[in-house]
Amino acid sequence: MQELISRIKKGNPRMKYDFDTVVNRRNTDSLKWNVAENELPMWVADMDFKTAPEITEAIKAKADLGVYGYTEISKDWYDAYTGWWERRHNFRMEDDWLMFVTGVIPAISSSVRKLTTPAENVVIMTPVYNIFFNSILNNGRNVLQSQLAYENGRYVIDFEDLEVKLKNPQTTLLILCNPQNPGGNVWRKEELARIGELAYKYGVVVISDEIHCELTDPGIDYVPFASVSEVCKNISVTCIAPTKTFNMAGLQTAAICVPDERLRHKVWRAINTDEVAEPNVFAVDAAIAAFTKGEEWLEQLREYIYENKQITEKFIKDNIPRVSMVESHATYLCWLDVSDITDNSTRLAAYIRKNTGLFLSAGEGFGGDGKHFLRLNVACPKTTLMDGLERLRNGILSFDR
Repeated sequence: MQELISRIKKGNPRMKYDFDTVVNRRNTDSLKWNVAENELPMWVADMDFKTAPEITEAIKAKADLGVYGYTEISKDWYDAYTGWWERRHNFRMEDDWLMFVTGVIPAISSSVRKLTTPAENVVIMTPVYNIFFNSILNNGRNVLQSQLAYENGRYVIDFEDLEVKLKNPQTTLLILCNPQNPGGNVWRKEELARIGELAYKYGVVVISDEIHCELTDPGIDYVPFASVSEVCKNISVTCIAPTKTFNMAGLQTAAICVPDERLRHKVWRAINTDEVAEPNVFAVDAAIAAFTKGEEWLEQLREYIYENKQITEKFIKDNIPRVSMVESHATYLCWLDVSDITDNSTRLAAYIRKNTGLFLSAGEGFGGDGKHFLRLNVACPKTTLMDGLERLRNGILSFDR
């Protein structure tokens, strides 16, 4: 740890961008940081880093106009998305496939309303992003969980169970998390192909939430679901955005990619009916700057987050032996197995917050076996991370007694 402390004080000479400086976000109407003075929030998927300065410059340039009227989607916006996905993920999207939307969750909720009818089943593979439940249940549809199998410290798809759920005649939609939140899985091409084949076999459309796709460990790439095969392409609605990657969720800028014309028309009608298809004045320029000028910043961010995950795993192994971190190759969210301590992660999370001020996400809301897990956000400066890990240790050890 002494080496780490020294590194923090000196900074990393390999880094052009600064991820070590703590940004004070208290009293800024931040959802994450609207907590008591002694509390440390490490729960919601919101990074504590300033976005790429190239994005900030683009926003400032727009702000300097002083007129904030209605905004159209420019050709540069389409080029930014298609160029990025072709360059980084070897997937060529056509301009016609893309639609602007204010966010991934608005896209999912609107699509659920348009592509299904009340009381139909929507399958999700749990544990998974908890807001998926809201998008389904709030619209009067049924959640059908296909629980991931937890084997040797990582999650795998239970394809036998998944087929049973997709085969159900009341099932019309599957929401896929690719890469997977909270488990950090980067689904392989073979796994995605098998999902697509099963969905096609039973007439199920796949919404693929790929918002975490750029936040993989260095040297590891994700596979876009629609790129896997013609089958996957033609049954897919893919939700993508620069917001998680570049820490600008508050700008509300995202996109939907739907290659199939008939399916695309339905989704287009959905987001326009719900009025979530028009950009705010900064949304287009920020996305263009991210995908055309933010690549170097992103590569350094990925390295920094990877270091933080390694530090977290080692700290837990050395200091909290009854807790383990699930194997993860994506996202900045660590899924912590506390099953040796409790089967009620909600109670444990509340105890840790009350007694140490550390605010984590309890796993129960993610479905599946989430009651045995806590979710920890490590996208923060290393000094903040070490503070959080010390609080985690103190909370776990005192709870365990």
